[in-house]
Amino acid sequence: MTLTSPPHGVARLRTERLAQSSKPFRARGGIKGARCPGCRLVPSHCMCDVRPSLPTQVGMCLLMGDIEALKPSNTGWLVADVVADTFAFGWKRTEMDPALLGLLADPQWQPYVVFPGEYAAPERVLHAVQPSFSDKRPLFILLDGTWAEARKMFRKSPYLERFPVLSLEPSQLSHYQLRRARRDDHFCTSEVAALCLQLVGEGRAAEILTAYLDVYTHHYLRAKQQLPVDPEGMAYARWRALGT
Repeated sequence: MTLTSPPHGVARLRTERLAQSSKPFRARGGIKGARCPGCRLVPSHCMCDVRPSLPTQVGMCLLMGDIEALKPSNTGWLVADVVADTFAFGWKRTEMDPALLGLLADPQWQPYVVFPGEYAAPERVLHAVQPSFSDKRPLFILLDGTWAEARKMFRKSPYLERFPVLSLEPSQLSHYQLRRARRDDHFCTSEVAALCLQLVGEGRAAEILTAYLDVYTHHYLRAKQQLPVDPEGMAYARWRALGT
């Protein structure tokens, strides 16, 4: 039940957010009891031993709503587990984190704001990214929160206005089971990150992140239902098929 590697960006943001809280955070409708600091699950359903490790050439920048980093069902944590260069920042309308501005100005990165193109000026909208890492590495900016929070982040973050908007047009519907979306074409953060990885030729990382979400969902729901993990079920069959 212990972390096997240094805390990643989302884990650090969670620690910072907890330090600011005047009372303990209690997730509504989720699993109860003490949680593993490495995977946020109850100890009986810990999945730290399947945490993947693989190199990628892309970066993920998560702008997170006020309590997103505290929610056990948040899948930005899974993105940070898989993609080593994942950065996480709490979003505030009237304050800008200097570290975030420094990241966006770093010449090694080409930032893309991942958001539906219908909300952006047409000249900013892209539907594909060329898989070339010879110049700048893609940095995908994911607005991690409820749909209402994400729209507010997009409208009220002037420092993002100079970057292209990557509008995804996936053919499949979301299969995320831990929270209910208002529309079938709304994806969880982990699913969006996997689609971005696929776009730039990081197919294996995309497959691993997708399968990792399935394993996490299985552990989470089995814990909530007070049932043991099924290592022979479909989630683990897909995981083993990837050779992870």
